[in-house]
Amino acid sequence: MLREVSAKSESLKRADAEKGAFWTSITILGVVGWSVAIPSLAGIALGLWLDQRWPSRFPWSITFLFAGLAFGCLTAWTKIRGNHR
Repeated sequence: MLREVSAKSESLKRADAEKGAFWTSITILGVVGWSVAIPSLAGIALGLWLDQRWPSRFPWSITFLFAGLAFGCLTAWTKIRGNHR
């Protein structure tokens, strides 16, 4: 009987650890999503404003979209890398 209780206890501990890992993963995905989305949208907004002020051969909105996307990906990578250390 003691073995059964011990096995059940270990099973419950593993289930709690897996449940916590699931929510931690969801949280990290949310942080990564916002870390990429916000700079990208800010880049588009800045680019659209510059397109209205100083039109050029290449659209500023596309340029700053890629700049915001690159910055967001770098930020997300740094956050993920920091969570695993």
